[in-house]
Amino acid sequence: MATEEELKRALKAFKKRLKLMKLDDESGLSRGGGKKSGITGITPPTGHPPGIWEELVHAGKLRREMAGTYSLVEGA
Repeated sequence: MATEEELKRALKAFKKRLKLMKLDDESGLSRGGGKKSGITGITPPTGHPPGIWEELVHAGKLRREMAGTYSLVEGA
């Protein structure tokens, strides 16, 4: 069971990684750029125990996708 502070740090790290992945996809240097990113889910960042992501799913902050990826719940 993670503390509230650990959950906040993990969610913040997840949001930051998702944002960076989307920005990288949108930059699209190889395809000309100017395109909206289609990335909705990512593999969670390392440095947090795997169970913390499931706790965030149960808290309604993340949604479990397929193949070990998670996405943000709208409004979370």
